[in-house]
Amino acid sequence: MSVTPCRPKWRAMTSDRERFNRQMHYQPFDRCFNMEFGYWDENFSQWRIFLDNGIRNNADADRFFNFDRIEVLGSPTWMHPDFGYTVIEERETTRIIRNPDGLLAEIPKDGHETIPHFIKASVVTPDDWKKVKEERFRLDDPARHLTSEQLAALKTAHPPTRDYPLGIYCGSLIGKIRDMLTFEGLAYACYDYPDMVEDMVETCCQLVELSLDQLLPHFDFDFASGWEDICFKSGPIVSVDFFKNVIVPRYKRISAKLRSVGIDLWYTDCDGDVRPILPLLLESGINCLFPCEVNGCGHPAQLLNEYGKDLRIMGGVDKLQLAKGPAAIKKYLESLIPLVERGGFIPFCDHRCPPDVKEEDYLYYLDVKEQLFGQLT
Repeated sequence: MSVTPCRPKWRAMTSDRERFNRQMHYQPFDRCFNMEFGYWDENFSQWRIFLDNGIRNNADADRFFNFDRIEVLGSPTWMHPDFGYTVIEERETTRIIRNPDGLLAEIPKDGHETIPHFIKASVVTPDDWKKVKEERFRLDDPARHLTSEQLAALKTAHPPTRDYPLGIYCGSLIGKIRDMLTFEGLAYACYDYPDMVEDMVETCCQLVELSLDQLLPHFDFDFASGWEDICFKSGPIVSVDFFKNVIVPRYKRISAKLRSVGIDLWYTDCDGDVRPILPLLLESGINCLFPCEVNGCGHPAQLLNEYGKDLRIMGGVDKLQLAKGPAAIKKYLESLIPLVERGGFIPFCDHRCPPDVKEEDYLYYLDVKEQLFGQLT
């Protein structure tokens, strides 16, 4: 679908790619990189500005608001084939479904976003994992190996002359395992079947390495990205010792491949309070937090002041302040001015923007963000 932007792109003196790289490497930049993380599904059915302009998803919204362009490229790093999506039972207000990760779950019929009630996982014991691994995590699965035609298409889509930053996706070493086992299931498995969990982590690492080996030689990537989501408001759902002994060594293998081709910026998407494992992330080569939830990690200034230029942050705009209206929005954004000016920090909503943020307040937020961070220097 063709999207007509509702506002002009911020003025610029450099390309989006140069700006991103300079800002995230603490070098002088023309103005702040302008991006957002996206929106809850409900926003697309509730915000008038989206309804009236046919904006149905986050990709459309990025073009609609004329944000700077940023792209991520990858190949399969998780189970294949997945379990598909099957409705098992219809109830009065909910459905029982099997999701692509193999979980039986109860979800609301009205489609509003909520954490599902998980009933049963497909993987509980080592025997379960052995079967699923053989069927869905094969390194020799043809779907995991790019054909020459696929590679050529990717090169055409992302040429060396591109003017936007391009990242390579480094998958998930424990977050998707949590999705497959459930929160409780992973907590128990780390103690009941530690060897099984470590084999899962090793398998995920090998799948990421396979993807990197196929893509790194053919593109000049600007950064690496990943997804973990293993923290909540009280810290990580696995122990720090487990993270140090099982996850960190695999991260370091991935980091070595990235740095061998000059990629020295790596973020992973992790919500909640990452502070207990942040030193281990930095040791592993992950040097950027995304989206840096304020109510888990505190104001981004606290972390940036503590870790200095070893750390970068993308996100860090408190979504709860966006819901409080113009005065709170402006006050919070003004608190970020020193962080943007020093570099290594790109501000945007610290998760998908929720529907309790009024659309007029969100548009005000975009205006103030441009006034404070979008002026040429």
